[in-house]
Amino acid sequence: MHSMAQSSNQVTEYLHLPGPVTLLNNTYLLAWSSHPSDNYYKQEYIPAGDPLDKFHKMVMVDVLTGSATPSQLAAAKIEELKTLKTTNPVVNYQVYQKDQAILLDFLVSENAADGNSILILERNVYRYVPYKDNAGNTGVLLFACAERAYANEVMPYLTNLKGKREELLNAVGNYQLPAIAIK
Repeated sequence: MHSMAQSSNQVTEYLHLPGPVTLLNNTYLLAWSSHPSDNYYKQEYIPAGDPLDKFHKMVMVDVLTGSATPSQLAAAKIEELKTLKTTNPVVNYQVYQKDQAILLDFLVSENAADGNSILILERNVYRYVPYKDNAGNTGVLLFACAERAYANEVMPYLTNLKGKREELLNAVGNYQLPAIAIK
């Protein structure tokens, strides 16, 4: 559940993704990036003024080059969620498929040590699509959005989510993905 976001001002634009990213009338600026392995690139975007360590909204763009497919990466995330659910009853997910894209809509939480309250509730919508760039790199592109509620914000967030659940799902699912080129 922890974001990879960091406080360093050194951010590398690995994916040549024109920014800022706009989703549901929110503007997201590149705040963090990583190239943790030869074939994996991560970029995280948050609204201006949102702290990296306690964001409320985030857009993520990841590229994994190689032979992996959207189905394989979604299946791996679902297995992770199933494992989490064995110790955390808040974990919940739904999967949608359209053409070669897979959407995974899920909730996770960080609970208090006594288990009586939720410290952080995070809703994510992940969209896995096949990736191919002009240089011939292939793999999987993940375009995702996370929303967080903290402590006393959790119940109002859940109440609001019931009437607006489809909004984020449709926004991520229908987002016009820009051409991305690995730097």
